[in-house]
Amino acid sequence: MEEPILMNLLRISCYALLLSLAACAAPIQTTKNVVVDTSAEKPRPPVQRSAQAPKNKPRAAAKIAPLSTDTAGLDLQPSRELLADSNLELQEQLQNELFEAPQPKPSARLTDHNTPLAPILAYSSASRTVASLSPPQDLWDRIRRGYAMPNLDNTLVRDREQWYTARPDYIFRMTERSKKYIFHIVEELEVRNMPTELALLPFIESAFNPQAVSSAKAAGIWQFMPATGKYFELKQNVFRDDRRDVMASTRAALDYLQKLYGMFGDWHLALAAYNWGEGNVSRAIRNNKRAGKAAGYEDINMPMETRMYVPKLQAVKNIVFQPEVFQSKLPLIENHPYFQSVTLRRDMDVVVAARLAEVSMQDFKALNPSINRPVILAAGTPQILLPWDNAEIFQSNLESFGGGRLASWTVWIAPVTMNPTEAARRVGMSEADFREVNNISGRVVIKAGSSLLAPRTIQMTHDVTEKVADNGQVSLAAEMVSKRIRVRAGKKDTVASLAAKYKVSPALLAQWNKVSTTAKFKPGQQIVLITQVSALAATKDKGKSSSKPNQTAAKKTKASTKTAAKQNKKAVAKTATKKPNKTQAAAKPKTKPQSTKVAKQ
Repeated sequence: MEEPILMNLLRISCYALLLSLAACAAPIQTTKNVVVDTSAEKPRPPVQRSAQAPKNKPRAAAKIAPLSTDTAGLDLQPSRELLADSNLELQEQLQNELFEAPQPKPSARLTDHNTPLAPILAYSSASRTVASLSPPQDLWDRIRRGYAMPNLDNTLVRDREQWYTARPDYIFRMTERSKKYIFHIVEELEVRNMPTELALLPFIESAFNPQAVSSAKAAGIWQFMPATGKYFELKQNVFRDDRRDVMASTRAALDYLQKLYGMFGDWHLALAAYNWGEGNVSRAIRNNKRAGKAAGYEDINMPMETRMYVPKLQAVKNIVFQPEVFQSKLPLIENHPYFQSVTLRRDMDVVVAARLAEVSMQDFKALNPSINRPVILAAGTPQILLPWDNAEIFQSNLESFGGGRLASWTVWIAPVTMNPTEAARRVGMSEADFREVNNISGRVVIKAGSSLLAPRTIQMTHDVTEKVADNGQVSLAAEMVSKRIRVRAGKKDTVASLAAKYKVSPALLAQWNKVSTTAKFKPGQQIVLITQVSALAATKDKGKSSSKPNQTAAKKTKASTKTAAKQNKKAVAKTATKKPNKTQAAAKPKTKPQSTKVAKQ
């Protein structure tokens, strides 16, 4: 143990001695002995470089004069910088020798100069993002930086790119409409660590129109079907439809997309399931696997709408990434929130809320498209969205409000089934105004339990309850309903005569009874008729018929009680008048005197 230590110490002393000698006695030339001749400057021959190597600017070559051999007047004292560098090199050398520290290996170069570089195409460059330390220039730049989905490259993508490129006005209107909502969507995607190109999906679904409704009754910018919306807790009632709510529907859509990605592990399949349904995509994958085929997005069988769904998104993604390539113009969208939410504590008319916020009705409805009626019920819609700067204005104006009524509407529950005329009369409105405010049209009747808007009186101080605000529905039925009846045919009755009598079509009458239009009926034969009767009359008849079983049961019970009493009475009377048999006659004289004696005693 001691011998290696002594050897190391000895080596250190030797190196230190050599350093001292080099510092004191080595002939070191200073800058005064170096003469640079720039008068006859000639360029150096060019250095041969590979095609991939960076070309640096050639430096000017300096011609150095030969050093003088005259040592007189030379300053042999070494500079401090040179000594410091020498000491640092010596220390590193000693440390490596003493402790045998392994030298770090040079890192592998990322670029192989022997491999030719391939051109980056417009559609393939979207996913090749490089982390940038500078903040995004605008929201489009922020979206581009978050691209994370694999690119799709096929003829369908090229077709959709051409379609959008040929319609620059449509692209501009669509992107202009997205200004109010897309920042919030990008924020939510980044919080969930999801690809930011999903913020472009409403372009495909609804063109960012929150009032869009498809033929299949899908609604909102994310186009939720009623059943799917209920599954993801989007409330739908007569006063609000959260499928149109920007914040609620975005939360539900991202929940759904995350669920689908967890099921399939592929964003293209997840998007196909969002459009076509997860069950359909799962069955298509199973069918391909059973047949020994590939089960990717481009391999499974699907409807043409779903087949075009991802190519549409890819085309929009490419246009947003390089709009100049596609001769498209994107409106400037600043990288900051467009709106903020404000809490409501009392019911408030939509007109009053817009006036307090000092925004137009169009802008207010664009940010609050879920409100279906002219009044906002605080118990069901506790928050509204306002432009960022107008939220503070709203709060200030609300605090200084003069104490007038914030809401001029309340909710009235229909006690019985009635027509709109009767309902309007009960709430003190004209039928036209009542129909307009409650969105009632056509010849219909209002069913009992329906929640309807009615004028709010000055004396009414309480707001609508949470139960009514969250569950209010309007149930309507046709004013005339079909009723199936049976009649008996008389002598010489035919299809034509009965059709004329009951004012129905002979063809329909023949169809209902499965006979020809020229058929004759037998006397007493049952004939089926379907006639139109008033819905109110049908409701009353239904109520009577539902009460008949109880009345019939009561009558039967009463009759059976009377019958039982009569039968008991007759049995008693019959027993009293019946002649005694021989046994009773033989026993009777014996018991009768005995009872007489007892009576006498």
